[in-house]
Amino acid sequence: MEEKIWWGYLHEDLQELLKESLKLYITVENWKEEFHDYSFIVFPAAKAYEGFLKKVFLDLGFITSEDFYGKHFRVGKALNPSLDKKFRYESVYDKIVGYCRGSQLADIMWETWKSSRNLLFHYFPEEKNAITFKESWQSLEMIINTIDRTFKECQLASKEP
Repeated sequence: MEEKIWWGYLHEDLQELLKESLKLYITVENWKEEFHDYSFIVFPAAKAYEGFLKKVFLDLGFITSEDFYGKHFRVGKALNPSLDKKFRYESVYDKIVGYCRGSQLADIMWETWKSSRNLLFHYFPEEKNAITFKESWQSLEMIINTIDRTFKECQLASKEP
C-alpha cells in the first residue's frame, strides 16, 4: 500500500484505517470459521475513503473548512448525482464533473461510495447487503482503485517528505 503515489497525501489516521482493512482481510483469510457477512473487513477502508473524499473536496475548494471539520456535511448527499434540484447548490458531484470536464470520475467516486460504503453499512429490509469474503476484497480493491484514480485525475499533490 505504501508504494501508492497518494499514500503521503492521506492523513496518518486514514493510512491506519486502510492498513487495518488489509490486516483484517489477511487474518480472516486464515480462519476456519465462516461468517454470514464480511463487511466488517471493509469498514475501516470505507471510513478512510470518506476521509479521503472530504480532504479532496476541501483541497479542490468544493467544500469549506467548516464543512470539513463540522458534523453536518454528508459525502453521500454531496456526491449523489440524483440530488434534488433544490439542494443542487450542495452538489460536489457537479463540481467534479466541471473540474474533470465530464462525469466519468464523479460516477466512479459515487459508485464506490454507494456500493463499498453506503449499501454495506445501512440496513434495508428488502435488500441483502451481506457480502462474501471474496466480495470484501472486491470492495477493498474498488476503494483503493478509486482513491488512485481520483488522486491522479484531480492532480493532487502528495505531502511526502
